[in-house]
Amino acid sequence: MATKKEFLAFDLGAESGRGIIGTLENSKLTLEEVTRFPTGIMHVMGHYHWNIFRFGEALKKSLSVCYHKHKCIPASIGIDTWGVDFSLLAQDGSIIGVPYAYRDARTQGAMEEVFEKISRNRIYALTGIQFMELNSLFQLYAMKKAQHPFLSIAKDLLFIPDTLNYMLTGVKKTEFTFATTSQLYNPMKQGWERELFETLEVPINLMQEVVKPGTIIGELNHYITSETGMPAVPVTAVASHDTASAIVSIPATDDEWAFISSGTWSLMGVENKEPLINDLSLKYNFTNEGGAENTYRFLKNISGLWLLQQCRKDWMKTRTYSYPELVEMCTTAEPYFAFIDVDAPDFVNPPDMPAAITNYCKNTGQAVPERHSQIVRIILEGLALKYRSVLDQLKEVTGKKISKIHIIGGGTQNHLLCQFTANACQLPVVAGPAEATAAGNIMMQALAIDEVSSLQEIRNIILHSFELDHYNPRDEGDWDQALEKYKTFIR
Repeated sequence: MATKKEFLAFDLGAESGRGIIGTLENSKLTLEEVTRFPTGIMHVMGHYHWNIFRFGEALKKSLSVCYHKHKCIPASIGIDTWGVDFSLLAQDGSIIGVPYAYRDARTQGAMEEVFEKISRNRIYALTGIQFMELNSLFQLYAMKKAQHPFLSIAKDLLFIPDTLNYMLTGVKKTEFTFATTSQLYNPMKQGWERELFETLEVPINLMQEVVKPGTIIGELNHYITSETGMPAVPVTAVASHDTASAIVSIPATDDEWAFISSGTWSLMGVENKEPLINDLSLKYNFTNEGGAENTYRFLKNISGLWLLQQCRKDWMKTRTYSYPELVEMCTTAEPYFAFIDVDAPDFVNPPDMPAAITNYCKNTGQAVPERHSQIVRIILEGLALKYRSVLDQLKEVTGKKISKIHIIGGGTQNHLLCQFTANACQLPVVAGPAEATAAGNIMMQALAIDEVSSLQEIRNIILHSFELDHYNPRDEGDWDQALEKYKTFIR
């Protein structure tokens, strides 16, 4: 690969989005962040929404900066975001209102109500997806139950990255990895599951054709090119669920590994060639989400650094903390002071996260933390012990040999959490790249235009393009004892 190709990735997370130019030359990838913009949930009249129109404006600004300031005409553009959320389009193609955010409370109790119409076992057999109230299935049910007027006039449903692709190109498609997160897609039939739509009494014709990651879906339309100056560049449906993009760029050379995509959420699992749907995977509530090259991410969604982010947000009202400062100060806090289940409902979206953590400790009969350093340590230890619990379940369900853990994403910069993970799981940890999602996004664009030929070639390029950190287990006995205590305090 002697040619030089540039690509533009838009990677949108729950806090911020970035425009990143990726340059692929001589089988090495380099990344340059060119724009950053806030995303963030809007709270309007008691509900949480995403301002999809502000996202569209940010993308246009990024295209202009890329073209005029960086003199870059990318070979392709790709977009990835968090999962499950969607927009609705009217008959004339206009976007109706602003999309709800997955943390909105309107889905509370929705799962139990849906189970009265169709059993939990049946839904899992059809989709293989982990049960979470935020899933698109339950969001649609909540809208139908409320007789939401938007749903009654909608002609099309587009997920968030689909919506942004549509705003850039005018083309309506849904990408496979994202479709699978919805709990509306049947991976065995490889299509939308009609039985679920009939149960919800929602028309299945709202849904779009599902395309594989690495499919060019169109070009920038004339509205975008005239506003930004950027020529009519191709837009690729990458692995548009951010975790799917991140898993693309795991620098693995064998198949004896588990992954943790670490950020606001932690997603922990293994890569399979086919969905794994059985009584044990249902019991442990594992999910089968689509990946690149017809793979499946057999994983569990874990509430990740969200707890730390929300604590910092609260503390910043009176004191300024950087994330490295928070991590550093917790090294002096007492180990195993108290234990929390990071996935407890208490922590989904409380108005005061530090108070939610102290209340959890109090309500479970534990010592109550009083200092910020104690709370930070409780969060990081809670995450590491959760990883160990999920690892044990993964081994039991899959029967796979797991000899190392790859941690990718922003959480790789939290060195203490990486070390805690190695300790708790008693396995070596390879951390990096931090920009795994953007790298995977870009490499799927490269696959779309035949600059690379396979997932393994992509992973080899990632391995030789980024510095990785290695962590070996320490203090195994202490963490085993902590795990037993942890099990007594989680609900």
